[in-house]
Amino acid sequence: MAGNRKVILIGSAYPLRGGLATFNERLIREYLKRGDDASVYTFSLQYPGFLFPGKTQYSTESAPDDIPIRIRVNSINPLNWIKVGNEIRKIKPDLVIVKFWMPFMAPCFGTICRIIKRNNYTKIISVIDNIIPHEKRPGDRILAQYWVNSADGFIAMSRSVMDDLKTFFISKNKPTLFCAHPLYDNFGDPVSKEVAKQRLNLDPRFHYILFFGFIRDYKGLDLLLKAFADERLMAYPLKLLVAGEFYCDPKPYMDLLDQHGLKERVIMSNDFIPDSEVVNYFCSADLVVQPYKSATQSGVTQIAYHFNKPMIITDVGGLAEFVPDGKVGYVVHADPQQIANAIIRFYDEKREKGFSENASREKLKYSWAKMVDTIDELMSW
Repeated sequence: MAGNRKVILIGSAYPLRGGLATFNERLIREYLKRGDDASVYTFSLQYPGFLFPGKTQYSTESAPDDIPIRIRVNSINPLNWIKVGNEIRKIKPDLVIVKFWMPFMAPCFGTICRIIKRNNYTKIISVIDNIIPHEKRPGDRILAQYWVNSADGFIAMSRSVMDDLKTFFISKNKPTLFCAHPLYDNFGDPVSKEVAKQRLNLDPRFHYILFFGFIRDYKGLDLLLKAFADERLMAYPLKLLVAGEFYCDPKPYMDLLDQHGLKERVIMSNDFIPDSEVVNYFCSADLVVQPYKSATQSGVTQIAYHFNKPMIITDVGGLAEFVPDGKVGYVVHADPQQIANAIIRFYDEKREKGFSENASREKLKYSWAKMVDTIDELMSW
């Protein structure tokens, strides 16, 4: 099934920034490429200010000129949900896609979609990041259940999320398929390390390891900092590049830098990294480390694959599903010594070239076409 369909995605998109917006815009481009009438209904208000831990929710880059984006949805206004639901219900799209990532959004998304379904025509398919959040709050399960009851089918982007979803199916199972997070191929072509380092004003005499993305406690940056304090790593011309905005209290991390004397060996780049700069951070690094304490899957993995970068990841949630151990990187326990051991092994065994070549082949399985095909398969159930 392809072309001539009306497809609406409800979720984050420009002028909002971040991984959710990047994912949604890239997915809609795939539908447009197939000849579908595809558009995004994004938020006029995504989070109230007091719930947003970053500096700003909005992009400073130019608006995409190839995607119809309608700024319509207010996440905390029930009257708006009714209005948007009725608007889309009358349009009668063949398909509405909702990228679900946290229970806070369930009342908004669920109400809109229940109204849309009154047209007895539109299929509601949800692409699930997490159905059970990393940082749990009271009422999460009740809200997530409301969302599960609102959609017709689900795409889980890791096997662990598929297992979590099954616990929400009360009277009968809903159609659910697995499709891995597609490759983030929208950040431009790779550049040489020399060029990338020059653009970031990095000392070319050093090698760099990258931690990338919003910093939250569950992402384990503290474990990586402790690993980097390992005395054995002092012998290597090596620096850690931490690229991402703090979405938690930065003090414990700054205290670790002081405690272990790491300030000269760790570069903290803690503003939001715009899309146009992502290429420079990944291409300046030998290795990407994701030392997460909990996870289902990660978009950072798919950016690393795009740039053919070796990875060290922890064996939590679904992360290890996407990084074959010893082939494109190492899978270790969420433990500073194991992370340090993997870094040392990577350099001592000179694994960069082999891992990078393997990553260039492994990434071929993560396509946006496959995501759209899997959604099509769900629609036919």
